[in-house]
Amino acid sequence: MAVDTLTESVAESIFECVGNTPVVALNRLFPEADVEVVAKLELMNPGGSMKDRSARYIVECGLREGSIRPGSHLVESSSGNFGIALAIAARIHGLRFTCVLDPKAAPANVAILRHLGAEVDLVSEPDDMGGYLHTRIRRVKEIVAGSPGAIWINQYANDRNWQAHYHGTGAELTQQLVHPPSYLVGAVSTTGSLLGCSRRLRESFPELRVVAVDAVGSVIFGGSPGRRDVPGLGASRVPELLTSAEIDDVVHVNDFETAVGCRDLLAAEGIFAGGSTGAVVAAIRRMLPRLPRPCRVVAVFPDRGDRYLDLVYDDDWFAAARQRCTN
Repeated sequence: MAVDTLTESVAESIFECVGNTPVVALNRLFPEADVEVVAKLELMNPGGSMKDRSARYIVECGLREGSIRPGSHLVESSSGNFGIALAIAARIHGLRFTCVLDPKAAPANVAILRHLGAEVDLVSEPDDMGGYLHTRIRRVKEIVAGSPGAIWINQYANDRNWQAHYHGTGAELTQQLVHPPSYLVGAVSTTGSLLGCSRRLRESFPELRVVAVDAVGSVIFGGSPGRRDVPGLGASRVPELLTSAEIDDVVHVNDFETAVGCRDLLAAEGIFAGGSTGAVVAAIRRMLPRLPRPCRVVAVFPDRGDRYLDLVYDDDWFAAARQRCTN
């Protein structure tokens, strides 16, 4: 008599659900017959962003090798998404976590961090570059110096940041895409996600061109520092991870264009995405007139939109951004 064997699929923690995100065609938003745009929906990771991958990889590799020990105190500067991902990792693995934020952090992100048990340290003094990143990093160093055994994750210089996306996002895309993509388009802050994806994809698709989407006012690629109100996009310092020679083109997007991209994506495709994703949409629109035909564009959508209700989806914020960016 045959016996049916049932195999359960039960994850041990929410972090085991990170990855295996889908790729979706954006035919409604980009209906051009000779340009195909598809998006990797990293916003569907359980913590709401692709930062889940780097947080999980960094923390779990550290625990395996012993550089992070049970009960360790992690410290990091974050505009929100990476902080939330690290807070989840700390909760799961019994670690202490302090997240250093600034006044531009979305209120929803701050609330989520506190509910996850993270210690929130809010800086208020802007730096000389028009942002808060240098101030946040200075505060991180102060906390680490005053807390014996504390560990600064340092996502801007940690090679495991890009390696998480090489082994994760990029590897998945090589399996999901049969036809070669012409372009990879991704938002940058630390540059780890874009570099990790591109390094893996170029092994399978060597003709791929890589386009970084940066914020107007960011200095990553040598631009002049300026006001930026969308958290998580751009930076007021050049990340140690950056290898400019691996980037073929850079598109700078302002806050208003970013918000329009978010709203249009939601209206056309029903995808409720965050600021970095809206910037990618805006950049692809800017690229369309000069793209070769036919071509295939792969976009990485980093984050979801619920944490931006007080920002790009708020009508008053939207109106103010339009006035500031179009005058």
